[in-house]
This record gives sequence, structure tokens and C-alpha cells, in this order.
Amino acid sequence: MATASTTATYPTVQPQPADHGPVLKLLIIDSDRLVREACREAAASLGFSASGTDSIDQALWFLGSQAIDVVLLDWTLAHDGALVLRQLKHRRPECEIVAVTNNNQVQSAVEAMRAGAFDCLSKPFGLKEMKLLLDRVFEHLKQKAEKKSLLEGNKSALGFGGIIGRTPEMERLYRIIAKAAQSSHAVLILGESGTGKELVARSIHYSGPFREKPFIPVDCGSLVPTLIESELFGHVKGAFTGAVQSKPGLLTMAEGGTVFLDEVGELPLDLQSKLLRAIQEREVRPVGSTKNVPINVRILAATNRDLEQAVGQGAFRRDLYFRLNVLTLRISPLRERRQDIRLLVARLLKREAERSKRAYEICDDALAAMMAYDWPGNVRELENCIEQCCALNSGPTIHISDLPNSITGGQEKSGFVSPEARIAPIADLERRAILGAIEQLNGDKLTAAKLLGIGKTTLYRKLKEYGAA
Repeated sequence: MATASTTATYPTVQPQPADHGPVLKLLIIDSDRLVREACREAAASLGFSASGTDSIDQALWFLGSQAIDVVLLDWTLAHDGALVLRQLKHRRPECEIVAVTNNNQVQSAVEAMRAGAFDCLSKPFGLKEMKLLLDRVFEHLKQKAEKKSLLEGNKSALGFGGIIGRTPEMERLYRIIAKAAQSSHAVLILGESGTGKELVARSIHYSGPFREKPFIPVDCGSLVPTLIESELFGHVKGAFTGAVQSKPGLLTMAEGGTVFLDEVGELPLDLQSKLLRAIQEREVRPVGSTKNVPINVRILAATNRDLEQAVGQGAFRRDLYFRLNVLTLRISPLRERRQDIRLLVARLLKREAERSKRAYEICDDALAAMMAYDWPGNVRELENCIEQCCALNSGPTIHISDLPNSITGGQEKSGFVSPEARIAPIADLERRAILGAIEQLNGDKLTAAKLLGIGKTTLYRKLKEYGAA
């Protein structure tokens, strides 16, 4: 790009549509009018929208009133470029600043990058350099937008509670979800039971462009085999005994949206063949009908089985496997991301507090025991554990003695439990004895009081304290 003392290096370029989706908006801050015009024309030729100014005050006004994505800042325009950069970012934090320096001003470029500039350009620069820069900025902003969309989807009023985790495995999962959400391809979600496959499927749907359309989950493992075809494809009146009226299938009802086939590996082979045809032809034939019905639906599938092994054994169709496996997303079991247990426990305790209007906390020994446990049931087992502890606990603090034996037994063998933690308070022993007696006697409180050696009034008072009256 030319400076005030040089001729602009840009040839006349006819504007061409750029395959960038939403148009980036540029603001060019430079004291040289020729430079501003050359930058503006170059940006337009690449499919971007641009405006220019030689005033920092006017630039701040632009940022406050318009959705500017990128600022090209002449680093020599102000005496303190770093201060100007901070002012611009304060006015619009989401925009990216590119520092434009004069040739060979290495120190200025270093200073700009330290101050938080996204990148630097050195005058004079050409169209190719500017295009490469804008492409990098676009990809960066696109990734930020995808992540923001994902997070907003997870925190929306639709009530999924968010996918919790900060380990590298979860960060990779978020990136794949963000990319999958913006496409219409089939996604195969793999993971052990209880890892949250449906939560991931919902995140994909509600973070994408079809979020306003239906999301219909189907538990293929729980459907009666004789009714699966009718549930998925629908039926006409009189198709079978009990079909008193026609009913559309789930693939039809989800028009424009998503059908989530949970435990798809449990589908019988004959249904696999019909599902494959429905996905390929984008139409279904209701049971008892002679006419096909067009469908417009995205398929997300999940399984805890090894489908490749099932294909090798002839239990799952190879062609359907490839049709569902356009994108693969694998969820790590909880034992492979133990550092997320602390976050999950905090979130679950907060949820229980909101439900019961009581505050809960967990002691360090109990948390250490939970983080050392392998959680074969994954997040679902952890949820159940927290709910049980909160339901049975008489106080606000969950101690190691409140945890199920399956957790504390393994911990003690591993040496994670201190000798002090193995000694339960008398109040905890009393609570366990009373609730255990009530449970064993199927709720017979009078017999429980007699066997425990306490009066029935005392028993009812204790139960009221425990919230079990």
C-alpha cells in the first residue's frame, strides 16, 4: 500500500463476490487520503465493506455506532499507538486491530503486537498481502462466532444446562460441535453410556441454523421391535390391528429439523435397510401405504457399541454405517477427564440447591474420593450420586461418609482417604441408622422407633430434620 509520498500500488480491480458468508466491515484509520481510498477499493474488490477516516475521534464514533469487524490502524497517526489501540478495543472489544507500519519499522510492529494487535502490515503492501490478511482475520472471527454460538446455545432458555468441561478433550469436542452445527451432514456420536450423547446432539441442533425447527430424540433400544417402523415412518389407518387412524412418522414430523437416533446400533437389520433407503432417497413409505412421503430432516445418531465390529460380525449394515458416519464425534468417558469432575460437582450442587432451596458444599476428602473413582456410569452416575447425597444429607456439607460404598471403598484402597475422614460424626451415624431402618422396614416408623430404642416423637422430629418426614 502506498504512503503519502508514493503512488498507490493497486491496479483497478473489478469487485468480485467473495465466498465469505457475512460481509466483514473494515474501518481504515490513516492520515493519507490516497492510502484510505486504495485500501477501501481493495477491500471492496475482495467482497468486504470498508470506510475510512483520518481522525481518532471519528474512528471511536464509528466503532460506537457501527458493527466494525476489523480496523486498519496507521500506527504513526498518534504519538502513542498502544494507547489508541486500547481505546479502540475498549469501544468495541470484539473487533480486531491490524497495525499498519512504515517499511522496516520493526520496533513499531513488535510494540503493536504486544499491545494486542491481531497482525501487522508494512507499507507499501499489495492486494495479495491484504487478501491473505483479511482471510486470516475472517477465519479467526468465524471461529470466535462459532464458539460464541455454541456457548449461547448451551446456555439458552431451552434448558440443556451446558456441556461442562475444560480439559483438552472437551475443547476438541466443542470445536467439532461448532463445525458440525453449521452443516447438514449426518453425525455419528460415539461414547459410553452416560457420557451425554443426547446433550451433545441437542447442542449440535440448537447451535446451528435449524435451531427453530423440531429436535426429536428416538431411543432405538427401548422401542418395541414391531412398532419401530411405525414410529419412524408412520402408518395409515387400518395398517395393523389397533391402527384406528393414520399417524405420521417421526422422520416426517421433524420436517426441516433433526431426528436423533439414540442407540442406533440396536436397530434390527430389516429396519436398518429401510432407514438407509429413507436417508438416501429422502422419502419414507408409511406402514400399509403404497405412496412415498418426502422428508427433509437431518440425522444425528449415537451408540455405545463398536459399530465397526458390528459391521464385521454382520450385525450392522456397512452401507448404513458409512451413511451415518459422515462426521464422527467421540465423547471421552469421565475417567479420562477427571479434572472436569470438580466443575461437574459444583454445577450439580448448584442445581440441587436451586431445587431444594438449600445450599450445599462438599468437603475436600469427599471431592478427592470422587475424582479418584472411575465412574463406569460416567456423568449420569455422577448426577445420581450427587442427588442421592443431597437427598439423604441432613446438613449443608457432603462428607466422604455420605458417598456410596462403591466410591469410598475404591478410594480407601487407593490411599486417597485420610484416617480422620474414615471416622464419621455421630450425627451422620445416627442419620444413616434411622433412614436405613425406615428403608428396611418399608416405611414402618413405629417398628423402626421400637427397634432403634427411641420414642416415636423423637423419630418423627429426626425425620423432619432430615427432610424425610
